[in-house]
Parts: sequence; structure tokens; C-alpha cells
Amino acid sequence: MSLPTVEIPSRSLFRQPEVCELAQVQPYVLRSWEAEFPDLGVAKTEGGARVYRRADVERVLRLKHLLFVEGLTLAGARRKLADEGQPVAPTEPSDLDVLLGSDVRERLLHVKRGLRELKTMLSEGPQVMPRPEAFELQQPVEVPKPKGRKKKAG
Repeated sequence: MSLPTVEIPSRSLFRQPEVCELAQVQPYVLRSWEAEFPDLGVAKTEGGARVYRRADVERVLRLKHLLFVEGLTLAGARRKLADEGQPVAPTEPSDLDVLLGSDVRERLLHVKRGLRELKTMLSEGPQVMPRPEAFELQQPVEVPKPKGRKKKAG
């Protein structure tokens, strides 16, 4: 048994329905493969749509072949892809940079550094707080009584 050859249109980005149509798989299958292969290269646009690079589409087709034709398990397919040296990301810049902004990697690294700093601060445990008496005033302060209405005798 072999799968039919699929001709991938010559562009660099594809939406999820297009990838599902090319690979002839249901969206839930594609999402389960994304969960098993986090480097599959899915990105979400501002509208929340899933976007795939051409290399991701090729990898989905290869993965489908390994699972359905060669009969490998997901773990077996993962090992085979690693043995084949499948690239994790394309070496050339893609339209994904244009879609998300050319400085997306830099912004993500900045967020990652900030999260690591926060994690370090939280892992250090509670900081020693000054005792409440350190906040006591040296001289008492008079607080004026609120002006209210007088009750009518009645």
C-alpha cells in the first residue's frame, strides 16, 4: 500500500484546512500530531487561525506515510524522523516572520527572560518584611471626626 503523491502548491504558508485537505486527514488528527510533535511549526495568527510553513506540510505528509503505510507508532515515527535528520525549522526566513513581525523571536526571548527572572524571585521564598512597629508613627496624629447630620429628636 502506498499513499498517492501530493503536489504542494508553491507558497510558503498554509492554513489548517488546506493542510488537512492536502494530507487527507481530519483536523483533530492534525492537532493530535501537533501535540506529539511540538516542533511541527504551528503558529497562530492574530485571528487565532493555525498557520503552517511549507516544511510543516511536507513533514505532515511524511508522518502520515510513516503511520499509515509503514505502520509505525507515533514513537516509532518520532525515532525515524530523528534518524532522518528532519529539520526542526526551515533555515531560510519565511512569510511567518512577515505575519507575526520580524522581531517575534527577539520579543519571545525577552518574555522568556522575564519569566525566568520571575521564577527565580518566586523560588527564593518569601522576603523578610519589616515588623509592623517599624511603620508606627513617632507622634500621634489626630484624625478629625466626620461631620455628620444630627439626629432629630422625635
